[in-house]
Amino acid sequence: MREMLEKRVIYSGLAVFLLASACPMLAVHGGVASSLTWQPNKLVRGSAVLFQVRTPVGVRELSGKWFGRDLKFYPLKNHRGFYALAGIPVETAAGTYDLELNGRGAGTFHLLKKVPVGPARYPRVAITVAKQFTEPDPEQLKQIASDKQVKQDVFSKTTEAQLWSGDFQAPAEAPASGVFGTERVFNGKVQSRHLGLDYAVPSATPVRAINDGRVVLAQHLYFEGGFIVIDHGLGLMSLYLHLSDFKVKPGDNVVTGQVIATSGGSGRATGPHLHLAVRWQGIYVDPAVVLRLQMPN
Repeated sequence: MREMLEKRVIYSGLAVFLLASACPMLAVHGGVASSLTWQPNKLVRGSAVLFQVRTPVGVRELSGKWFGRDLKFYPLKNHRGFYALAGIPVETAAGTYDLELNGRGAGTFHLLKKVPVGPARYPRVAITVAKQFTEPDPEQLKQIASDKQVKQDVFSKTTEAQLWSGDFQAPAEAPASGVFGTERVFNGKVQSRHLGLDYAVPSATPVRAINDGRVVLAQHLYFEGGFIVIDHGLGLMSLYLHLSDFKVKPGDNVVTGQVIATSGGSGRATGPHLHLAVRWQGIYVDPAVVLRLQMPN
């Protein structure tokens, strides 16, 4: 009898060991398992990331810290966990980074996980534009400085609630022609990194909102040309550049797929196209990743 009991203890311990080995993001709190998953499966610098957390029963609120920024989690509709959208700065070195989770409700919940972030190689391209965009005169520098203040004011404010809902959709029916992260050499000088996604569309092509939100800027700026910014809440914003005509104005609420503008070649552009950028709490993330994320039901 004693020998049989000892074998059961050994087998039970082996089972726990194998489970822990197969599920490195599985933890146990008070005898209740919790888990952390994310999309995409392999994270790299510049990537957007969708975290999903299964918490012990009784946790009604979940918050977190990621790259020094606050994460607000929303409950899944099945009430079996929470989710949050975040980003990874493009200058991040490969390594592991802390995600700290804190839950409240019937008792407390705390989880600290090391999340791996891999390297990403981005191409370099040479671009020729008008000299005014690489060597602006004093009057143009004044406009650039004024535009910078406009953008700072817009980016410093965000709705404290989630406005977006469901999957994100492409802003135009066209293949991408310029990828995120490309190092751009303007007229022989490295001047910027391409922090968006380009669509090769002719002028006057309808441009659509990638998700629900509120228009916070619709204005012509020096570099951006016709420029629209949509606030999706919780620090998430989508930016649409080089537009030729606006169909919305600041303060308008928009829904996924709504036409907000038509494309053009205004601002610092080599020709007609649409530039889409996505910001999360000041971090530019790859729009292509955002568009591929499968949002929880």
